[in-house]
Amino acid sequence: MEQQALVIALVGVLGIGAQWIAWRTGWPAIVLMLVAGFLAGPVLNLFDPEAAFGPMLGPMISIGVALILFEGGLSLDLRELRHAGDGVWRLFLFGIPLGWFFGAWGLHFAGLVWPVAVLFAGILVVTGPTVVMPLLRQASVQPRPAAILKWEAIVNDPAGALCAVAAYEYFRLSANGATLFEVVPPMIVAAVLAAALGYAAAWVIAYLFPRGMVPEYLKVPVLLTMVIAVFVAANLIEHEAGLVSVTVMGVALANMNVQSLRSIHPFKQNIAVLLVSGIFILLSASLNFEELRYLEWRIGLFLLGLLFIIRPATVLIALLGSSVPWRERLFLAWIAPRGIVLVAISGLFALRLADLGYADGNILIGLSFAVVVATIVSSGFTVNLVARLLGVKGTTRPGLLIVGATPWTIALARQMNELKTPVTIVDSSWQRLAPVRQQGLPFYHGEILNEATEHNLDLTPFQVLVAATENEAYNALVCNEFAYEIGRDAVYQLGEASENDDYRALPESLRGRALFQSGFGVEDVGQLKREGWVFRRTRLSDQFDFNDAQQKLPEANQMLLLLRPDGTMRFFSHAVQPQPRAGDTIISFSPPQPKTPEEVAAKKAAKRGGKAQTA
Repeated sequence: MEQQALVIALVGVLGIGAQWIAWRTGWPAIVLMLVAGFLAGPVLNLFDPEAAFGPMLGPMISIGVALILFEGGLSLDLRELRHAGDGVWRLFLFGIPLGWFFGAWGLHFAGLVWPVAVLFAGILVVTGPTVVMPLLRQASVQPRPAAILKWEAIVNDPAGALCAVAAYEYFRLSANGATLFEVVPPMIVAAVLAAALGYAAAWVIAYLFPRGMVPEYLKVPVLLTMVIAVFVAANLIEHEAGLVSVTVMGVALANMNVQSLRSIHPFKQNIAVLLVSGIFILLSASLNFEELRYLEWRIGLFLLGLLFIIRPATVLIALLGSSVPWRERLFLAWIAPRGIVLVAISGLFALRLADLGYADGNILIGLSFAVVVATIVSSGFTVNLVARLLGVKGTTRPGLLIVGATPWTIALARQMNELKTPVTIVDSSWQRLAPVRQQGLPFYHGEILNEATEHNLDLTPFQVLVAATENEAYNALVCNEFAYEIGRDAVYQLGEASENDDYRALPESLRGRALFQSGFGVEDVGQLKREGWVFRRTRLSDQFDFNDAQQKLPEANQMLLLLRPDGTMRFFSHAVQPQPRAGDTIISFSPPQPKTPEEVAAKKAAKRGGKAQTA
């Protein structure tokens, strides 16, 4: 008991620690987790998952994978398919069989017997949302290739599992004289039944939750229990059919417009992070050097063939005649990282193949880790370069999202736009957006809190959100809604935060950070703007530092933000004071400076000259 508790704690520390290091460094998280698990397991012998959990290890990992696939399905809205076009369907209908065929030949060339090669090639068609999603966030890829990769990752995971099951069942039953036609049709029926079970479970949730039949505090437990129950029930129909059920259940719920599910999105994302971390650490720690000794030079050639021949040939042939541009096809042909599902299913079938008498089955665990490392390292460390070379990279400069079209926000947006910072103004009023359109500034017409905005407005480029409508309570609601997605430290609003002991005011935990050290409110900036206050920008250098800038600007000047040379924004607020340095640009809100007598005389002369020309 104490040993298991110690292992669980160590797995958590290693998994979350690896994710934190990945966040700080930008390295692929899965590679760090694999390294951490391998060092803790076979290298340093800190713990042995199989010894700690025994026969419970397999079911634990299977249920974890099921929950991860369900969470991934919940993030797939069918409206996103308009970005992907016909690419997703082609990669599913043609890419899976092509990848399976090419992979089987490659593995057989690498020395595996046909049954093991065919089975493992079926598993290899997976990519995996747990590794694709972080890569897309890291690279900021354009919407269409990003949508194709995301959908392919979610759809191919259960498909790869079913391919492996079909291969295993065929080789198991063929020993008794069964034919291909006696094995495949029952598999298709089982997959259809599993999908129907997942859809039925989603319909039950969509019926119960909005009608108040499940109390709020029980919604997450009920949902998780339902996912596990559906997974187990579908597996009783056919091995690994549960992966199909939970994926269909997640996608169905995502498209049933169940408002009650929106509040649990942060929780299910936290669960996914914990599961991904734990499973990768456990699986890599379960490796032993005996399994790795099977890897030889032919396996290395296969990995090169997988990267440079099998995946590119699969994608390029599957997308022939599609609407996907060639540069995006080449990008898709290179990016295909494998993750949890590949390793988990490989470990399961390695034992089953050994029971059938195929000695090569022992190589699957080590080979699966080799594929994961090779594909993640190749994709993770080159995705930015490849996306940039092929012209499919989105904006790399951090952007500013402004909620509310007012004279103050429009002036701020114009200032940031002149500094080449991506900026978008969001407002639900077409009339308030009129001056925005007239000045040619980017805008989005719609309610920022509407769920449809998530599918029509890509939030990936935006590093900071500023809510500055005329309603401070609404601004706080917007900041609180987007704090989880953008970051609590990156959502701002006008108005000073209340004291913690003031029970009559809105607590700081429910609002964004306050803009300006002075705590200017909505009415304050509106009045100052009418009085002629303007935004000014001041560039710092080695010869002109922050103190020099303060002396040059008017005494009443209010510092708003620092813009670093790389586009990073750092705001001045009551809680944070960024450290200015050479190369930074200061954006400040300043009163109008009185004109000198020379400027007044020049203006009058210009007016007289204009009247003379008119006469």
